[in-house]
Amino acid sequence: MTRLEFGYQIASLRGDLRVLTRRFTSNYQESSDLVQDTILRALTYQDKFRDDINLKGWLFTIMRNTFINNYRKKRRFRTKEDHSNELSLLRIQDVHTFNIPDASIEYSDILAMVHSLKPGVGAPLKMFMRGFKYYEIAEHFGMPLGTVKNRIFQARQEVQKHLDA
Repeated sequence: MTRLEFGYQIASLRGDLRVLTRRFTSNYQESSDLVQDTILRALTYQDKFRDDINLKGWLFTIMRNTFINNYRKKRRFRTKEDHSNELSLLRIQDVHTFNIPDASIEYSDILAMVHSLKPGVGAPLKMFMRGFKYYEIAEHFGMPLGTVKNRIFQARQEVQKHLDA
């Protein structure tokens, strides 16, 4: 079967596919998307179709698998749709410390704490903060990788103690 014939046969089954989507969803938009995804996948994987297979059944299998994959993806990301018309609900106060100057610690204060650390502990953290990788820091100081990771961890702990005080 040529690509053109295959495309015509799929196009003739579009109405049947639309009816089959009612098993999965009652939403018109989701139904249209599912039909479109099914046809796209069928055309993409035409080489996997054999002439002795029922085309309608093959398309239905593609549709079912596509629906299941999309459902699992939505469930994994826990997406929620907001259908309310209340735009005032979107104006939620941002409670991050970056936006509350009285309650935040300035970046310069944190840097001063890092610079006040002992050189053996503070130097690897400073390099790490500049974007160096662990192995690059280890090569620079001639120490094992585990030691570098440990010193960066200790330096972070000391800075955290100063922040908590």
